[in-house]
Amino acid sequence: MRLIRLFAAALVLAVPAAQAQDFADARIETQKIRDGFYVMFGIGEGVVAGNMGVSIGAQGVLVVDDQFPEMVPKYKAAIRELGGSEKITFVINTHWHFDHSDGNKALGPEGTWFVAQESSREMMLKDNVINLVSQQREQLAHPAIALPVVTYDRSMRLHFNGQRIDLLHFGPAHTTGDTAVIFRELDIVHLGDVFNTAGYPFIDADNGGSLAGVIDFCSGVLEEIDETAVVIPGHGPVSDYRGLADYVTMLRTIRDRIAALIATGASLEQVIAARPTAEWDEQRGDPTRLLDRAYASMTRE
Repeated sequence: MRLIRLFAAALVLAVPAAQAQDFADARIETQKIRDGFYVMFGIGEGVVAGNMGVSIGAQGVLVVDDQFPEMVPKYKAAIRELGGSEKITFVINTHWHFDHSDGNKALGPEGTWFVAQESSREMMLKDNVINLVSQQREQLAHPAIALPVVTYDRSMRLHFNGQRIDLLHFGPAHTTGDTAVIFRELDIVHLGDVFNTAGYPFIDADNGGSLAGVIDFCSGVLEEIDETAVVIPGHGPVSDYRGLADYVTMLRTIRDRIAALIATGASLEQVIAARPTAEWDEQRGDPTRLLDRAYASMTRE
């Protein structure tokens, strides 16, 4: 519970201050999941960095998501301590948001190859505004050197460090271009921000995301993995199959309650006042942003 609160606190602090991230005191914490595979967390006051999956092996280093340019030297040092090479060969971007893909800007000039779902590349080609509810976050287009050079529509497969790595897209969810990255032999899946254990999920409703899509995406992943799988969220502590299944159950219940309120003509303010998330608020924190973005996506459907 303490670790969950730590991540949640970082999330609350970082989002309003995203334009002026303070990385000086930020650090990388590493959790070993399997031999040759790690999760790296970017932790620090005023910094919220997406969880990274890191594969280290004979063919080199592959990472899932790459945080911010300012964090690159920190996690490259951590990778070297684990016996990895200086160069990162591949980055799989689970989606285009800044805290998961801005590291491309530092790694691209070093020759790293970026892989993403087609819609994520399209979003990286242009300036975008992310409605975080507490603020409007502008994300500028990625330079050419930082763009994905390999994209896919619904699925693709990589073979790297002796692993079969399946990339799957189940439709718009957190964004329109989310990727689930499944390391088959290792029994690990990285879900990016479609799955969040630090609090309630954020849905980028103004850029095509939806609560229904998050539920469908996570349900699709559950059909692809074993009950023994390790499940890595975009933010928060590492989880498992049961944690993801419980997350889907929670979101379905919340969706159904919001839908029932909308059917009566309820406004956003009335939905928030009805507290459709009440039994999870103590664990997951303030639900206002989830309810705001869920309401937006559901009233546009």
